[in-house]
Amino acid sequence: QVQLVESGGGSVQSGGSLRLSCAASGTIFSSNSMGWFRQAPGKQREFVALFIGDSITRYGDTVKGRFTISRDNAKNTAYLQMNSLKPEDTAVYYCAADIHHDINLSYSANYWGQGTQVTVSS
Repeated sequence: QVQLVESGGGSVQSGGSLRLSCAASGTIFSSNSMGWFRQAPGKQREFVALFIGDSITRYGDTVKGRFTISRDNAKNTAYLQMNSLKPEDTAVYYCAADIHHDINLSYSANYWGQGTQVTVSS
């Protein structure tokens, strides 16, 4: 079993930056992927980024070039550095572990955090 706790959400103006953290506890290894999803009001959950192993990363198309995921395996903590934030980035951001996708590249995960709100104002 894996428990995930996010921190670092908040409010920022357009063009600003925020850094999210996700601390994992329980049975998790560097080979288990960790990452982030988000869900805006009235919209479907969206894959944001994942990190697996020592250096493999994947990003959703809407955040490529602006967001960076990293991971400290010794601390079982994942980070999401969000730069050049836009109002459309406003959402609840969820940390996730054991991320997988189907043949249509629809991502999901086996473990979820409670979520942290990110609000970007114009």
